[in-house]
Amino acid sequence: MAEVPDEELEAIKQRKLAELQKRMALAEEQERLRREYEARRQATLRAILTPEARLRLANIRMVKPEFAEQLEDQLIQLAQSGRVPVPITDETLKRILAMLQPSRREIRIRRV
Repeated sequence: MAEVPDEELEAIKQRKLAELQKRMALAEEQERLRREYEARRQATLRAILTPEARLRLANIRMVKPEFAEQLEDQLIQLAQSGRVPVPITDETLKRILAMLQPSRREIRIRRV
């Protein structure tokens, strides 16, 4: 097996290091953008929800995080389009939740 010269080995190491640094910088930038987006989103929710409605949304987030995120998106869109009065009260949020929840069917199990 032929031995690789030290210069080539050092060049390979430098390229790998540069590539790794570039990937880390990109990941840091993406994380910074995600944090900024989330901060703007939370500020918007604070502006459009009453404290009681925010508390209800926080409780929903603990149980169903994906549903809470979708609900937040919908609330922001509804408020920005003027389709719901701002601030959204707890009662208004309850009505919106009732409309979003599919009607539950009663399931009966019959033993034969």
